[in-house]
Amino acid sequence: MKQIFLALATSAVLFACHNSADQAAIEAAKKEAVDSVNTANAIRQQVLDSVKEAKAAAHEHHAAVAAQNSSANSAASSSGATTTTTKKKGWSHTAKGAVVGAGAGAITGALINKDHLKGAAIGTVIGAGVGAGTGAIVDHAKKKKAANQ
Repeated sequence: MKQIFLALATSAVLFACHNSADQAAIEAAKKEAVDSVNTANAIRQQVLDSVKEAKAAAHEHHAAVAAQNSSANSAASSSGATTTTTKKKGWSHTAKGAVVGAGAGAITGALINKDHLKGAAIGTVIGAGVGAGTGAIVDHAKKKKAANQ
């Protein structure tokens, strides 16, 4: 009977030590997950800030072009000539690129990374950044082409 009691006590002590090691591993994994989410959120915020800056710059540019067109139209109307201006409708290439890139990045990141959620988050941020950059290049080329005509 003493031997059975001693064996049970020994196994209880060993399992108790094993649980604290598992607990430490769980806490380390939680900390790593929180750190990776915080890093992904910081990257996402940087992308959002850059998109906001690009939108503000585009808005300022459109306001300047509208003011220039307004002054050109008033000069033309005073000389008797008539001109019509068309307002551009729809999304810019930068916005389209950011949305498409975010979607493609999320899918690709979820497929590539073993941790699907983490991969999707990182892929979304990177894809949105690359897509917005590519769209901005296309927008710039179109504006440059329009200015040369």
